[in-house]
Amino acid sequence: MFLSTHEKQLDAKRRLLVPQEFRAAAQQPFSDIEAFSGVYCFALKSLACLECGGPQFFDRYRRLIEAEPFASPKRRLLEQHIYGGMVRLNFDPAGRITLPESVCDAYGIRDGVVLLGLSDRFQIWSPEAYAADVAIKEAENAALFAELGI
Repeated sequence: MFLSTHEKQLDAKRRLLVPQEFRAAAQQPFSDIEAFSGVYCFALKSLACLECGGPQFFDRYRRLIEAEPFASPKRRLLEQHIYGGMVRLNFDPAGRITLPESVCDAYGIRDGVVLLGLSDRFQIWSPEAYAADVAIKEAENAALFAELGI
């Protein structure tokens, strides 16, 4: 599982050291998904972050797409956004991935990132975008916790 929030620095080549527990979670074999040493990632434009995970993460999106009839407009839209936007980022021997320059430019990722664990996946945010998202959702979270009696 991908748990917790981690602040990490990027080096000059946009390499990010992925926490060991995230690397272990990404390496869990699953179904007929091709195993590789890395993570699947795609830009989640609605949140201005990257969403990443291992084979189970990829399979979840694959099943979502395959549930739609072949060549249907909805399926084509999902395929274009998810498959067309997804990249496989391989771990180097030190456990780092290299973030694509285009993603770093689009989301203002420069020196550091925040990795947010979300059980079956994790997100990579610029620190500024993450702080803004947390601030926006703080009131929503308070209301939800109150409603749930937490």
